[in-house]
Order: sequence, then C-alpha cells, then structure tokens
Amino acid sequence: MAKHAVLSSGAKMWRSLPCTKAELRLDLTLACGQSFRWRETAEGHWTGVMGGRIWTLTQTEDSLWYHIYKNKESSLEDGSDRMRRTGVSVQIESKPENRIKGAPKKDDEEPLAVTSVQDTEEEKEMLRDYFQLNVKLQDLYREWGDTDPHFRHIAHIFTGVRMLRQDPTECLFSFICTSNNHISRIQGMVERLCQALGAQLCQLDQTSYYNFPSLSALADNNEACLRDLGFGYRARFLQQSAKQILDTHGIHWLDGLRSVPYLQARDALRTLPGVGTKVADCVCLMSLDKAEAVPIDTHVWQIAKRDYNYASGNAQKSITDKIHRDIGDFFRKLWGPYAGWAQSVLFCADLKKFQKLKETPHQKHSHKEETGESEMRAACKKSKRKTEESKTVKISMSACHKKAKVFF
Repeated sequence: MAKHAVLSSGAKMWRSLPCTKAELRLDLTLACGQSFRWRETAEGHWTGVMGGRIWTLTQTEDSLWYHIYKNKESSLEDGSDRMRRTGVSVQIESKPENRIKGAPKKDDEEPLAVTSVQDTEEEKEMLRDYFQLNVKLQDLYREWGDTDPHFRHIAHIFTGVRMLRQDPTECLFSFICTSNNHISRIQGMVERLCQALGAQLCQLDQTSYYNFPSLSALADNNEACLRDLGFGYRARFLQQSAKQILDTHGIHWLDGLRSVPYLQARDALRTLPGVGTKVADCVCLMSLDKAEAVPIDTHVWQIAKRDYNYASGNAQKSITDKIHRDIGDFFRKLWGPYAGWAQSVLFCADLKKFQKLKETPHQKHSHKEETGESEMRAACKKSKRKTEESKTVKISMSACHKKAKVFF
C-alpha cells in the first residue's frame, strides 16, 4: 500500500521552488477556508488534489517542497492533461472494462512520482499559478501596514497568507456548500461530493483521493443522492447551477469570467441558484482573478465594527446588499486593488483555530491543562459523531455510485 510522502524520509522524489515563509505559509493559507481539499497528513505536510493530481506540500524557511503521486496506468492524453491543469473541464467517461484482465485495481496500485524534466517544469508552473507566486506578498503587507495600523499589528503574526487561484468549477460548487456552514463540515461535504461523483485518482495509507466532479457529472446527478449524503437544501443548488451553466452558457463559461470586469463577473454568478453576493465574491476572489473582491459575511462585518469602528448599518440585523457594498468599498479604499487579499489575512487571524498563535508563552502555559481537558472531551464527541455519520454515508454513497456516471 502506497504511503503519504514525508520530506525527512528522503528528498530524492521531491522537487522544490524558492519561496520564503514570508511569501507563503501553508498552515495558514491551506486551512483558512479558501479550499476544502487539503489535509495535514504529517506534521507540516499537506496533501490534496489540484489539477487532477495528488500533491503533498511542505516547506522549509526558504523553499516550497512538493511531491506528486501518479498512478501507473493513470493518465489521459497529454493534451487532455494540460487542459485540466489550466482549469478547462475535460469530460472523459471512466471505462474500467478497458483495463487488462487480471490487472490490479487502482486502489492497489503504487503511485509514482513525476520525474521527467518536462513534467517538473509544468508542475512548477502549476504551483506558481495556484499560489499566485508572481504577486510579491511582502510588498503588499508593507503597503497595507503603512495605511492600516490594525493590519500592521496582525501582520507580524499572520505572515504569508496568500490567495489561491483555484479551478473555477471546484471553487464555485465548493462555496455553494458553505451556506450556513463551518469549515470542518464543509470539508466533509466536499469530500463526499468528490467520492460520489468524481474519478478516483489513487489511494494513500487507506485514504482514497478523488478528482473534483465535472459540470456534467454534477448536472446529471440525482438530487436525492446528495440529500442522502447530508447536503440538505444545497443539493438542489448544486444540480441546478451545473445544469444552468451547461444549458445556458456552455462548459467554458466560468473560465471566461476571468477576463471580464469584477462587477460583471459577480453579477453573472449571482444568476445561478444558491449563489448570493458573498459566494459570488468568494468565487471572484479565489478563482476568477478579481483581487478587489471583498467577501462580506457576519464574521467580516464584526471585524469591521470591532476593529475599524465601522458604524454604518448597525441597526440592521442581517447583511443587506447595501451593507455588503459599503463595507467592501470601505476596505477597497483602505487597502487598494488587492483589498480581497488583505481581508483574507484578517479573516484568517480571527478564526478560532488560529487564536493560539496570538498567545504569549505565559498564556500558553496557563492554558495548557485547560486546553488538554477540553480537547479530550471534544475528541470523544467527534469520534462518536463520526461513527454515526459513517454508517449513513456508506449507505448513501453506494446508492449514488449506482445512479451517477463518473467523468474526468
């Protein structure tokens, strides 16, 4: 059985890019709610699916290291592979019957690292594009800090928070799942979506990795299957949005929104079922190259009121279109054309999971015993809940696989 790679076991099958932690911190960027497909599989090692491949990433002070897994009989034609890497949907139906008789199942195959010179350069470019390494983050931090004392106070702790440049289809349908939800639950939903409708890529340490479903797979899916998997009312939005895109706009429509102005792209997304202003802004910022988009939810609204004395709309109990526009304009005026990037740093700094980073050594020591006890109680509850959910998911997953066709 293939295992997750660890850099300390030997760097022979790893590749690297020059990148300091001031420019990128994996632990913050990959776990702050931008993408929901990365997991920490060893200390400081993050494994996830990007561009139709499974990656493990880690970093040293001045380098970003990556290991890519590739099935022995994995690949599509080179042209199709390159199309997928650039975010263009490639819909090729899986045909397991074409495997040589007696060949091992994909679950049993040993993954191979990509080692050719051509692949190495292409994978480097994929990483540069995904993390937008052409943007000099330290320069932006300096500019934001010069105009914003609160940002300057936060920045020295939360360095290296970058915006990802995700595949638009994956980003859109992942964020449709975020309505009235929290990060850990969204991660589970996105993973179940991939298991039910995506193509399996390989298995590492008994964990199977799947590609994100194509628009066709999402549109053809039976809504009841996703409801059985715990998507609730969001199941309808997933299926209807995919169908509307294919029927009305075509498969390349989402990618095409990268080349139109921000407000035009946001308004176009808002015509889809289940896509409001916040979700549209998240998709614009995290996959459509709209760095000025500032997603506003109750969390960001509280940051604006608490840390910036933003008083407009205080009488409102929920976020209206006017409040969304006014707060966005406030931050765009403060931070400039990359306002969405700056907002993500403050959003990250306010997440409960990262609060320990703000503690002094004395505070960490005084909270140690209390934290240990609370974590033990939480772990017991989580274990019990996962056992119950697993029984339901296995039954529902089997039903979905019988009804759905899987596409690459």
